[in-house]
Amino acid sequence: MSLLTLQQYWWMIISLLGAVLVFLMFVQGGQTMIYSLGKTENERKVIVNALGRKWEFTFTTLVTFGGAFFASFPLFYSTSFGGAYWVWMLILFCFIIQAIAYEFRTKPNNFLGKRTYETFLFINGLFGTILIGTAVATFFTGSEFTINDMNQSRWEAPYRGLELALDFSRYATYINLSLGLAVFFLARTLANLYFINNIDQANIVDRARKQILKNGIPFVFFFLFFLVNLLLMKGFAYNPETKIVSMESYKYLHNLWQMPVVLILFFIGVAIVLIAIYRSYFHFETCQNRAIWPASIGTILVVFCLFLVAGFNNTCFYPSTFDLQSSLSIENSSSSKYTLTAMSYVSLMVPFVIAYIWWAWKSMNKTKISEEEVNEDHHSY
Repeated sequence: MSLLTLQQYWWMIISLLGAVLVFLMFVQGGQTMIYSLGKTENERKVIVNALGRKWEFTFTTLVTFGGAFFASFPLFYSTSFGGAYWVWMLILFCFIIQAIAYEFRTKPNNFLGKRTYETFLFINGLFGTILIGTAVATFFTGSEFTINDMNQSRWEAPYRGLELALDFSRYATYINLSLGLAVFFLARTLANLYFINNIDQANIVDRARKQILKNGIPFVFFFLFFLVNLLLMKGFAYNPETKIVSMESYKYLHNLWQMPVVLILFFIGVAIVLIAIYRSYFHFETCQNRAIWPASIGTILVVFCLFLVAGFNNTCFYPSTFDLQSSLSIENSSSSKYTLTAMSYVSLMVPFVIAYIWWAWKSMNKTKISEEEVNEDHHSY
């Protein structure tokens, strides 16, 4: 394969990992509703254990996503993590306290108390989702950095990435936060569908159903705000011959139009998610145990297509608003052909990993979680 083909191949893998990660964030969404869905200690225990059986999938996918990004596009990794490090440090901190919470929540002689660790889970669910969504939005809105001829990057903003979410004098901040909030409410919506599918507790299931629209409507609002701005904004394009970066009106709309397969998959994904939310609430009796699966497929399709729009069709996936020519594309930020080729052989193991995840998921979901099962389990969270 040519170097460009390898770069495109690895961008597709990164896109797929990012899409799966967003779906698996239903764990984070569920962690923000422990007290709104669980009114007694036993109910909260059921909810935490339902999430606890899946939290490692999210954590592992996040690590794999970051590792694959580092290996395939190291210049992005060094520029973003070396510059906007406060954002990434906060994201990592949120996931560290999540692991601590699941490990120590019910341990004997827990002097901090369960409520403290449940607060950790809430923090992870709130800030972990919003910050990751905000960071991904900068693939379209851009960041302030420069890169010299020796590939040394310099972050030009004084707040090391925090300005991407807190500088309200920039309209781009609202676009960034809209995607972050869309990911947050989507995670909560998927969590409710997951609880309905996996918990054998009528009170929790009934409350989860009532929460579907309360979170689904804000998700649709923030996602539409992001999408409309994305399709109408100028984008960062580069000339495939000269590699010179310039601003192009309606760039991301053009990307969708010029990649018809991506356009079709994107709108199929959006339709599937909206239909799953609608049916899970208004036709609860007929699809209560199945809505999580179409919603997950739709989520993965939408996020996968957004990543492709950000990186394909001669587009800079990590643009610089400070110096256009410092913007990163899949061509100028990737590893060498030798490295990408070697990694491609390793990627052939991905289907086996997916098969293992499917088997492990199915094994854990043979029966729905109930109070009796959790109280009898000596290894519960």
